[in-house]
Amino acid sequence: MTPTLHSLPDDDKHAVLRDDIRVLGTLLGRTIATERGQATFEWVENVRQLSVAHHRATGEARVQKNAEFEAAMRGQSIETVLDVVRAFSYFSQLTNIAEDVHQNRRRRAYVSAKSTPQVGSLAHTLEKLSAKQIPAAQINQFLGNISVNPVLTAHPTEVQRQSVLTCQRDIAKALVQRETNADANIDLQRGVLTLWQTAMLRLTKLRVIDEIENGLNFFKLTFLKEIPALQRSVEVATGNAALPPLVRVGSWIGGDRDGNPFVVADTLQYAVHRNAEVVFTHYLEEIHALGAELSMSSRLVDVAPSVLALVEAAHDPSPHRQDEPYRRALTGLYARVAATATKLVGHAPARQPHATLAAYEHVAAFRADLQALADSLDAYGSALIVNHRLRPLIRATEIFGFHLAPVDLRQNSDVHEATVAELLATVGVCADYTALTENERTHLLTQELSHARPLSSAYAHYSERTNTELAIFRKAKALRDQFGADALPHAIISKAQSLSDFLEVAILLKEAGLFTEGAPSLRIIPLFETIGDLESAPEVMTEAFTHPLYRKWLRTQDDLQEIMLGYSDSNKDGGYLTSIWSLYQAQGRLRDVFAAAGVKMRLFHGRGGSVGRGGGPSFEAITAQPAGTVQGRIRLTEQGEIIASKYSDPELARRNLEALLSATLEATLAPESAHPRAAAFEQLMAALSAAALKHYRGLVYESEGFDLFFRQMTPVTELAGLNIGSRPASRTASIKIEDLRAIPWVFSWAQCRVMLPGWFGFGSAVESLISANPNAMTELQTMAREWPFFKVALANMGMVLSKSDMGIAERYAALAQDDLREKFWPRIREDHARTVRAIETITQASLLDDNPTLKRSIAHRFPYLDPLNHVQIELIRRHRAGETDERISRGIHLTVNGLSSGLRNSG
Repeated sequence: MTPTLHSLPDDDKHAVLRDDIRVLGTLLGRTIATERGQATFEWVENVRQLSVAHHRATGEARVQKNAEFEAAMRGQSIETVLDVVRAFSYFSQLTNIAEDVHQNRRRRAYVSAKSTPQVGSLAHTLEKLSAKQIPAAQINQFLGNISVNPVLTAHPTEVQRQSVLTCQRDIAKALVQRETNADANIDLQRGVLTLWQTAMLRLTKLRVIDEIENGLNFFKLTFLKEIPALQRSVEVATGNAALPPLVRVGSWIGGDRDGNPFVVADTLQYAVHRNAEVVFTHYLEEIHALGAELSMSSRLVDVAPSVLALVEAAHDPSPHRQDEPYRRALTGLYARVAATATKLVGHAPARQPHATLAAYEHVAAFRADLQALADSLDAYGSALIVNHRLRPLIRATEIFGFHLAPVDLRQNSDVHEATVAELLATVGVCADYTALTENERTHLLTQELSHARPLSSAYAHYSERTNTELAIFRKAKALRDQFGADALPHAIISKAQSLSDFLEVAILLKEAGLFTEGAPSLRIIPLFETIGDLESAPEVMTEAFTHPLYRKWLRTQDDLQEIMLGYSDSNKDGGYLTSIWSLYQAQGRLRDVFAAAGVKMRLFHGRGGSVGRGGGPSFEAITAQPAGTVQGRIRLTEQGEIIASKYSDPELARRNLEALLSATLEATLAPESAHPRAAAFEQLMAALSAAALKHYRGLVYESEGFDLFFRQMTPVTELAGLNIGSRPASRTASIKIEDLRAIPWVFSWAQCRVMLPGWFGFGSAVESLISANPNAMTELQTMAREWPFFKVALANMGMVLSKSDMGIAERYAALAQDDLREKFWPRIREDHARTVRAIETITQASLLDDNPTLKRSIAHRFPYLDPLNHVQIELIRRHRAGETDERISRGIHLTVNGLSSGLRNSG
């Protein structure tokens, strides 16, 4: 009997992965030899051998290998360099594909072997809840109110073109088929060849509408099918078929105008309209497919009167379907959905309906017709047929409506302030609003919000900024009237710092007619981003909850207030340790403020892909939140390359969505009990954070010349020319770190393999702590074992440190002028060594001993990343020396692409 994958020894379980990587590498080598010649292939192979030797070397031997690499790259023609870059970039991508396919393979093996459910799965969470004796009735009641919302953003760290992502999906499909079909090798070879012949780089900068289309691809690929399937699996597992939608995916793309001047009223309209077009296309395709499948004859099965009524309303004249009531009914549903699409967005379906029928007034009417078909099939022995396509379609209408995904509005508080100031000045209410104190602002805005008088006038002249802001809100009003409130439910305030920031948004909503019965129609959501903002957030929310008008508004919104927490800017502001500690403390204090006010809390975590921007495994991050802060409701951003890595493959997407749902369930119903030494742990953590903050701020913000060193050592300047997003990299023309966006800050440190935002300051902080109290190490070790928050923090730092490489990073440091390098590089290198020592001493293990999957992945891929770093350094050197060959700039961007793919969570 052939052993199953699950029954094999652990090393053998991964033999098939190694074989997949070998096959893909061989096919890539053949492609290079055929396309670029044998000499190029041999040169690439020479570089590969140099890289493997470099990766295995240590100490002085590694320094020597570095020198050999540098010598090998120097003097090579740009054509040869570009071939090397493309070869190793594509090998990284192919390794990613093989690993993703293997993850799915392993998961299927676990399920088929009926093994102990894996952590993060719904089955594991339900078992854990059962072990804690939580009744099924309580779980079902909780699921009736759960809300899990990943939100796609257009934050630019995804460097892959959609054409390349399509090639990757084709290769993954062929790799899966190869397990059972020898002919799939031809498809695999064809896929690798197509990938090689497809340009990695975009010729033009992405526009907002391009980002909208990119985001919609993930709905087409996964969300429209996998979220209803996940919903069904929960219903089956819990025996509850009446659950409301558990998971909904939102979007910022087209509505997030914080720092993006290209997001205007027209792009908001484009986003909402295209969302609707995609969901209508899905519904029409599913109805058409149902028409092919539901061939039941009324001569053989009974049919409910409700279906006969739909048949009558369909006016289907075909003589071939006279005894096929479900097909006839579906022709009517198709015609009505087509009419609805035409009415709302002018969308003409690819297949024209048989007749022009009345549009649906709302999605509930469409759902009711589908439910009538399902009820009839259920009643007359066809329940198995219902579960295949019809029930998922009904679930899809509940989840996606006629709008597909809610689009959030987001803008910086400074822009809101300036817009309201201009309105008040123009109408003669207040000549200089910005000069008022916070109490004066709050009083004035409260007065204006207490009556219906508008501040804006069609006869007044406003600045372009004010006209743009007013146009956005007015467009939001029109779109909500057209598609319903769920299409545009939220207004997010970046850099929120005071109650007046909330009231300014309310003024703008009121001006656009976005008030219902004296209250804002959209939820106003403050985003607290910096360390200072996080510290003051509880006081700001206390003021809001005690403000009579604001509290009255909340009562009209089910007494629910959402708070967004910024991981990226808090990290850039205070470093990794202080950022996560400030976030942890803010959540606990906000929980208490909300409880005292009798307001329900929903936290929105603004996480990026990298650890330096709040990244890391989502399940562990959610379950490590302070007890009582998840409350069955969570939103979190999905950004950059993380969107493709999580959601481009349906099976991986399903698993990631399931992990979010399971974590929310577990964190709410089975949170970790308060540790007996919680107060001592938190006191020690506060001391660590204070020391880490001092070291971090001392380097990044308080050392003269560091901003210049950063720009010389890293490729941040070169990144500005990479066509990876519509948003400018900096808020101003300044080169100061505080004016740089968090994404290029983190992304640049990842490219040069330092990963500084994910660890700097921790090692020095631990040494300072131990120096003052030698017994503190024992306490830190206990914290690492017994406190989930600290355990996750160490695991995330270990992950990011394992992807760093100080030998390669030192070569980047050589790009900086001598005095700056001598001033700053030793501090970075030494704190890196301290941090590695500290983590290994605290955990009493080597880096990644707790994450064998990542450890194996790094062993597979990193020897093939090193050449990309060496080439990038050489090309940056040539570029900064004044060489004007356009291919040099292209080569730098190709290395950025390859390194981002290989590191996987670098932005």
